[in-house]
Amino acid sequence: MGTTRFTRQRAELLAVLDEVGSFQTPLQIFRELRTRGAGVGLTTVYRNLQWLYDAGEIDAMRMPTGEQLFRRCGAAHHHHLVCRSCAAAVEVSSAMMERWAATTGSDNGFVDVSHTLEIFGLCAHCSPRVVIQSDDK
Repeated sequence: MGTTRFTRQRAELLAVLDEVGSFQTPLQIFRELRTRGAGVGLTTVYRNLQWLYDAGEIDAMRMPTGEQLFRRCGAAHHHHLVCRSCAAAVEVSSAMMERWAATTGSDNGFVDVSHTLEIFGLCAHCSPRVVIQSDDK
């Protein structure tokens, strides 16, 4: 995994993710760091995102397009409800989903089952405004 030091670049990267809140592409993070005056290269951003992910400091997910995004999340096991348009995310937990995953694994002869789950949709901000019209005139 390379160096285990918590570097200035990693701290700056985490600060960006803490402030933004939504999932971000490495390029978005790089641009925000540069806007803040950080002297960091895109390769360094990619390398540090991987290190932070491996260290359990951030979450990673792939959009339906295949693009990988990163976000600072809580430490407890959770899943994500993600906006397909703006990548806003909500952490969700579901006892029913945890039971389903364990049962599905067990029913098929698997042990030590783990899982990830991302649910995609449009957030209230990005979804088209639905106007309900009444037949009453």
